[in-house]
Amino acid sequence: MKELSFNRLRSLTSTQFCLLGTASGLVAIHLTLVDRYVEQSFFVLSGVFWAAAASLIWQKQERLSLNSGLCSSLLGLLLLGLVLHSSAVNHSENLLNISPFLSGLGLGLLASGFKGLKQYWRELTILFFLGVPKVICEPLDISYLTAKFAAVVLWYTGFDVSLQGANLVMPNGAVNVTAGCSGFNNVFYLLGLAVLALLMYPLSGKKRLIVPVVAIALAFISNGFRVVLVTLLANTSNQSAFDYWHSGTGSPIFSLISVMLFGFFYLFLLRQETVMEENSLEAPEP
Repeated sequence: MKELSFNRLRSLTSTQFCLLGTASGLVAIHLTLVDRYVEQSFFVLSGVFWAAAASLIWQKQERLSLNSGLCSSLLGLLLLGLVLHSSAVNHSENLLNISPFLSGLGLGLLASGFKGLKQYWRELTILFFLGVPKVICEPLDISYLTAKFAAVVLWYTGFDVSLQGANLVMPNGAVNVTAGCSGFNNVFYLLGLAVLALLMYPLSGKKRLIVPVVAIALAFISNGFRVVLVTLLANTSNQSAFDYWHSGTGSPIFSLISVMLFGFFYLFLLRQETVMEENSLEAPEP
């Protein structure tokens, strides 16, 4: 396997090497900036998405049509230049969310032109869902929905709680659910993983529509239970435990739980798909 990969790498043309080097540099810049200026979970997610896109490209690199025109090449260079310039002067989270898609689009135009972009629709879709939907939907504030969910859970489990806007008020403490605590980021991170899974390991039929819905629901509900926990801790005045689950190392655990649950769910769907295919092959012809 290693020898085969080395032979394929050695057979690359100068054009392919230039594109590979440019892509590698863009990935390195993006991951470095994410590591320095954004939360660690997005760094891990970015690495997974970049690796998935690179894997898809590598699998079909011998079949790619590399034939770009002047206009498409200039537009591709413009996009790449814009990404590099913005990365040098602006390290905002929104820029780092959209720069992978812009980089992928620029590389696609530079390599294969407008007509050849369809060859990269899976890779571009993966990079799009890494962060672009989150930037587009950023004006949405789901803080009240998260607080409402937590209030309902607390009320049904017998706790004395009242909801005042996005504030959860209990007899001995209160919690204000802000945008950062609402689970907004987790929803879009898990949605991106759902799209990535569908592209890497496709499903058939209505299952493809169910997967994103389940991913969004799991991300929202798991974060909602984190808000329930920190509200209870605020009510008991346990500051160290509150800090641990609110902004400390315990905070990502609920995100990890939602990812694990989604993984089990997707494996279950894949298993169903395999069983259905096996049954269809074994079924006797009429």
